[in-house]
Amino acid sequence: MSESISRRQLLGATVGLGAELAAGRARADALKEKPAMLTRPIPRTQEALPVIGLGTWQTFDVGAGAEERAPLQQVLADFFATGARVIESSPMYGRAEAVVGDLLKALKPRPDVKPFLATKVWTSGKQEGEAQMRASLQKMGTEKMDLMQIHNLLDWRTHLPTLREWKAQGRIRYIGITHYQLSAFGEMERILETEKDVDFVQLPYSVSVREAEKRLLPAAAAHGAAVLVMRPFEAGGLLRSLGNKPLPKVATELGCTGWAQLLLKFILGHPAVTCPIPATSNPKHLADNLKAGFGRLPTEAERKQIVQAAGL
Repeated sequence: MSESISRRQLLGATVGLGAELAAGRARADALKEKPAMLTRPIPRTQEALPVIGLGTWQTFDVGAGAEERAPLQQVLADFFATGARVIESSPMYGRAEAVVGDLLKALKPRPDVKPFLATKVWTSGKQEGEAQMRASLQKMGTEKMDLMQIHNLLDWRTHLPTLREWKAQGRIRYIGITHYQLSAFGEMERILETEKDVDFVQLPYSVSVREAEKRLLPAAAAHGAAVLVMRPFEAGGLLRSLGNKPLPKVATELGCTGWAQLLLKFILGHPAVTCPIPATSNPKHLADNLKAGFGRLPTEAERKQIVQAAGL
């Protein structure tokens, strides 16, 4: 009797193991079949970055309440689930850095893909800059920042040598500069030309603000700098103005079902762009944005069609 039971148990265990292995293979096959988000290489290292990132200006400057943070926790979980990685912040954004750090720590399960964390130094003076950067690392919960940028070029001649020191010490991985004003593009271009170790430049670029196409985007490509794009929707103004316009035929051809996707694909259609960083606290808006990172990107002729369809 005991031998018979033992055989039945063994058979049941074997069948169960077989089913578990089959289910595991099915999950693995499903993951292989799932399309991956497009990536662009960081020119200096060829490290691949997913092409849609996440900004935190205004959206992550919230209090400690569960109700305030729940949508942001969902945003981060969904963000990583698609393979996206780039999260960008600044000390200028109020509590955003600390909220990012808290939510990443609380995120369960931890994301399979390692976040690519970027922030900025936004103060004057060497000691003040170092103190602020130390605080940013602590707030965002990391010992090494992937990208440290000089916010709006504030005291950049003082901070750039410090960033070089920190990079050599392994405290940051990449150095960047940013500015939101078009009038700063000339100075940013000169910095890229003279300071050969600037890895990233962050700039405003959208279907309605295309000044960067003239010189700064070509300069970034020529000098091997990756490009993060701020204000892809012009703080939401573009989406509000285009909301009632029908999508053009080119949207269907590119697999876009909404203007947000089409506007992001327009930006990514420029070969110098590495990653736009739209900010959102809305999981539905995030899902819409992330769709732009899949499928083919527009040709230059299609980009012109998008501009025309937007009436710009």
